[in-house]
Amino acid sequence: MKSRNVRLLAAAVLGALAAAAGWTAAEYQRDITRARNRVSSGSRVLTTPCGAIEYAEMGKGPVILSVHGAGGGFDQGLAIAAPFVSRGYRVIAMSRFGYLHTPVPAHASIALQADAHACLLDALGIRSAAVLGVSAGAPSSLEFALRYPERCTALVLIVPGWYPSPEAAKRLAPLAEFVFSQVLRSDFLYWAMNRFLPALSERMVLGTPPEVVAAASASERARVASVLEIISPLSQRQEGLSLEVRFTIERLSKPLETISAPTLTISTEDDLYRTYDNARFIAQHVAHGRFIGYPTGGHLFVGHNDEVLAAVEDFLGQTRSGGE
Repeated sequence: MKSRNVRLLAAAVLGALAAAAGWTAAEYQRDITRARNRVSSGSRVLTTPCGAIEYAEMGKGPVILSVHGAGGGFDQGLAIAAPFVSRGYRVIAMSRFGYLHTPVPAHASIALQADAHACLLDALGIRSAAVLGVSAGAPSSLEFALRYPERCTALVLIVPGWYPSPEAAKRLAPLAEFVFSQVLRSDFLYWAMNRFLPALSERMVLGTPPEVVAAASASERARVASVLEIISPLSQRQEGLSLEVRFTIERLSKPLETISAPTLTISTEDDLYRTYDNARFIAQHVAHGRFIGYPTGGHLFVGHNDEVLAAVEDFLGQTRSGGE
């Protein structure tokens, strides 16, 4: 009797595991298919002297060039800058090197990426633009402002992932390398972490303390979840992710002091990617810099999104001078 009960229990456990595995596989397949369908439309790929560049755009008015962060693409760039469409701006969001349908050129660098930003504007007939660089989008945004000062009407860097000193780079490198080379490697593992261990994703991927997210409003928690979701599918962003550790510590072609564009930098003290000092350093060294810092909020400035949007809108309003 005891042996029979053991067999029945084992069968029940195996059945439960099989059912759980089947449910998990079905849920994953549904979500990854939805993610792949989402990035298969809504953008265009232009052939330029800098190579193929994927982009999307929304709105009319002075141009904002939205430069996405790690794990991004045109979709992340649009999501970041979309609130400015209703404020009277035209948003152009590209996929940087290695993301979605933008290939990686030989000898990729932040200088080449900045040139690609200029090539995209040329292809669209745009003379100048305000540049909004977020996280790992900061290095090429800075380089664009250096290389094309007459084309950059304003520079906004939010949680800037450019590390100005070897010491700062060394403090960041172990976390960034682990996240980009280990955590963000598999569509399924990334999906499973988001589904079953969201607090780990918030900390390891988004650089935001989970307790900050837990204490936030429902709308902010939803924004965090949407940012995690939009990184999928990882497999179509892997080449771009592999460049980020190098790009975020790459030296600029000229000193920061030569940037002439009005510049706004924003960060939080508890950003786990340690961009607070970066943001303050940049604002102190450019010719016309302004820094806004918050004590909490993590890499997604949770709890301060409305304040950040208002500050950027006010800043761009002060520098608004066309760009169409």
